[in-house]
Amino acid sequence: MCNFTFVMMEKRIIKQEDFAQLLKQNGLKVTPHRLRVLEEITQKDAAISQPDLEKTLGKEIDRVTLYRILASFEEKGIVHKIFDLHGTATYAACAPGCSQNHHHDQHVHFICSVCNSVYCLEEISLPKIQLPAKFNMQSLAINAVGLCADCQKED
Repeated sequence: MCNFTFVMMEKRIIKQEDFAQLLKQNGLKVTPHRLRVLEEITQKDAAISQPDLEKTLGKEIDRVTLYRILASFEEKGIVHKIFDLHGTATYAACAPGCSQNHHHDQHVHFICSVCNSVYCLEEISLPKIQLPAKFNMQSLAINAVGLCADCQKED
């Protein structure tokens, strides 16, 4: 788990310096709301849901604006969506190589069965899947379910 935390911290430091540039290179206007959402998503070690973002941001950003920001970020390859054990969409920052309509977040997601936190395990790549002729894969997701480090401490 130490390597994972280091990777997340390293990614967070890089992204905080480049939020405005990231938005510009994806054809999005640099706004305080977009910058705030990026800041909130990238400072977490786990993916964050829209309801949790709403709680954190309070009255700063209304629900509709937040929904639109998340949708545009996903479309542009800035964030990717992972569903937790309850079917709630959570969002995590994409890998640097992601772009509009072409995500490169082919890694395992770990979901804690106690706290329901979703973690990107970027160091674990997904296997290459050989599909039958005339099949076109648009995404692949493998979720590992178990206890996160924090929930194991509580036992």
